[in-house]
Amino acid sequence: MPRVIELGDAQVAALDEAAAGITAQGFDPHDEDSLTNAALWLRRLGNNQTFLGDLLIEQLAQRHREDLPGNAYSPQVVMLVPPGGSFFIRANIWPSAGDHMVRASGDAAFAIGLPHDHNFSFLTQGYFGPGYWSDYYEYDYAAVTGYRGEPVPSLRFIERSRLEPGKLMLYRAHIDVHAQLPADSLSVSLNVMHTAGAQGWLDQYKFDLGRREIAAQLSPAPSAAFLKVAVGLGSEEALDLAHRFALRHPSDTMRLAAWEALASRKAEPGARDALWREAEGAGSRLVAMEAKARRAELELS
Repeated sequence: MPRVIELGDAQVAALDEAAAGITAQGFDPHDEDSLTNAALWLRRLGNNQTFLGDLLIEQLAQRHREDLPGNAYSPQVVMLVPPGGSFFIRANIWPSAGDHMVRASGDAAFAIGLPHDHNFSFLTQGYFGPGYWSDYYEYDYAAVTGYRGEPVPSLRFIERSRLEPGKLMLYRAHIDVHAQLPADSLSVSLNVMHTAGAQGWLDQYKFDLGRREIAAQLSPAPSAAFLKVAVGLGSEEALDLAHRFALRHPSDTMRLAAWEALASRKAEPGARDALWREAEGAGSRLVAMEAKARRAELELS
């Protein structure tokens, strides 16, 4: 499960002070000094029980006329410090099962009951309310390829626990899996999120806990949407690029996206089957297993 960080500190920090304190050392979750420094400033920010409410009221009063560039707001996530360097800071709002927003939008809108890992590490601290519950698991990321239906025998249940006020944890990339459950009442957590250039190429998975297998990949390949649009438009340059990506791109996820783009141009089932048969022998286990699944789906259609 995520690593619980026991860190007692009664100092109170403003948001800008916490951001500056983390920036001084950056946020590298693999470096213990950097991790401890970021956790210390998150603790101090969490001790400030007025800053978030004051910020939200100020923004509402101004109708967001003075939003900083990149300071994005959504119904659940409040961007407090936008990405820059090696981290950003956000607040997450967690409704209870009985709150209107959950009843109106459904569990999926808030990732409730979605067992998943993360392709980044982050610090989280309970800030307001009783906190959300999670069923925590761990698995061996290096032992999986990432195709749908792949068995994950290393996936094991650890415990069910709650992110209570003041509880500070490190979610570890590619280790911790959690299925989040609603808070008993409206709650808020504060996060320091690690960012790195290679992050977009790292896979993130949804798990089927009952079958102990990968249910889906949650992290699309960077530029995959652009590639699919370009191929859909049909230029020779786009088709050539897609073929080269499908056969030789260093990212298996991007290779799969290229095959999907090429398959989207095949209207006849027989032509799609032939393309996916070619993909099966293209030298990627991830692509081969996904291609096999696509051919099986074609047979059933």
